[in-house]
Amino acid sequence: MNLIPAYPEIFLLIAASAILLIDMFLPAQKRDVTYALSLIALAVCAWLSMSYFESGSVVYTFNNMFVSDPMSQLLKMFSYLAVALTFVYSRQYINDRGMTSGTLGGEFYALALFALLGQMVMISGSNFLTIYLGLELMSLSLYALVALRRNDPISTEASMKYFVLGALASGFLLYGISMLYGATGSLDVNAVAKAAASNTIKPTVLVFGIVFVVAGLAFKLGAAPFHMWVPDVYQGSPTAVTLLLGAAPKLAAFAICIRLLVEGLLPMVVDWQQMLTVLAVLSMAVGNITAIVQTNLKRMLAYSTISHMGFMLLGLLAGFGGKGSPVDAYGAAMFYSIAYVLTTLGSFGLIMLLSRAGFEADKLEDFKGLNQRSPWFALVMLILMFSLAGVPPTVGFYAKLSVLQAVVNAGHVGLAVAAVMFSLIGAFYYLRIVKLMYFDAPVDSSQITASSDMRVALSLNGVAIVALGILPGALMAACNTAVGQSISHALKAVAKLNS
Repeated sequence: MNLIPAYPEIFLLIAASAILLIDMFLPAQKRDVTYALSLIALAVCAWLSMSYFESGSVVYTFNNMFVSDPMSQLLKMFSYLAVALTFVYSRQYINDRGMTSGTLGGEFYALALFALLGQMVMISGSNFLTIYLGLELMSLSLYALVALRRNDPISTEASMKYFVLGALASGFLLYGISMLYGATGSLDVNAVAKAAASNTIKPTVLVFGIVFVVAGLAFKLGAAPFHMWVPDVYQGSPTAVTLLLGAAPKLAAFAICIRLLVEGLLPMVVDWQQMLTVLAVLSMAVGNITAIVQTNLKRMLAYSTISHMGFMLLGLLAGFGGKGSPVDAYGAAMFYSIAYVLTTLGSFGLIMLLSRAGFEADKLEDFKGLNQRSPWFALVMLILMFSLAGVPPTVGFYAKLSVLQAVVNAGHVGLAVAAVMFSLIGAFYYLRIVKLMYFDAPVDSSQITASSDMRVALSLNGVAIVALGILPGALMAACNTAVGQSISHALKAVAKLNS
């Protein structure tokens, strides 16, 4: 058995277990050792994944249950970056909230690494069972992270909602997988695709299986109408945990959408495209309209997440139809996911920058007059809000443009018009924050204190949003190449079927 393709996962498993054991023997004052070891583990994983990505090879192992390909390695590298930035942004935040009492102590880093391990398994899963196991590893770690503040009733309520609805979503997904297994006789993604293309299976059974699989995926993405948990969990979780929930898992969710729907169920593309159309429109409508009335910034960003997941689904449903290229459409969706994650990291990083012991800067009014307190970080927040709204020259603008281009090329002009209209609605609540920062008097005039690593990371985060907006070509080409190599066999199977 070839273990080399799974070296990043194997190393992270060993590293996370070792970090958890080391942290048990560290005094509270030495918790920075756990922080440093966690970043070193992520750096080693990134080095391993980078070497595999540069080789450009597609390797299957564990009886075709695990695949190492350019798409998986690229998504993993951005997942490492997301978790690393989360650690940098969160260090002061979790220090201020009672590490000596054990709350949000070293277990935060260990659980975050185990959640990342689950995401990596999801991203490289080439078997329905492998993907499900990775999903559960990630979910269980995140359930525990949301509930870390045991004495906070809001966090406890959020964790219960997340656990119950997450279990329901897992049940939906597992039931859909069982129906697909019953119809095709296999859990292997490629074998399911071949069976679905053979025309020997009753399509009714496959469609029912797809309905439950798509419903389970929509829960994990936070797409409407399966979005009920997102606002409460985002608001109730510690901001550091909210950032873990809102960043890297979205990349893993995109990956399993590609693995299950495109690689595994491409012959049934007409059926799941219709479902994604409904989910995308509902998500953009519910997310953008409901966000307008929110006064809590974390809750507003939760509804923003719902709308952005709707936009990402537009790229997935635009893969087939019209004159569009499937690779361009799925590459645009992947680029959009990465752009959204990078922007979300900075947005929650700014919330934690303004937070301090006993004070959560999660209200809109907490950003009033930020320009007078710190012109540079007000500019960074302005760039992040412009990116979420899709204003040039930020990466968010190019991401939206690429998805809309794919949607138009696929012949869904009406969907593109609806997406633009909902984006205009969404611009209101993003620009409202800019107005508060630059035109309102500050409510809090205390000095903003933060570690040098956090200040540097936030600054680079803001610069990257602009740089990728001005020069998006390299990342877009990498996304298209990675997706193209991953789904090439599925495209060949469908072309053979049509011929």
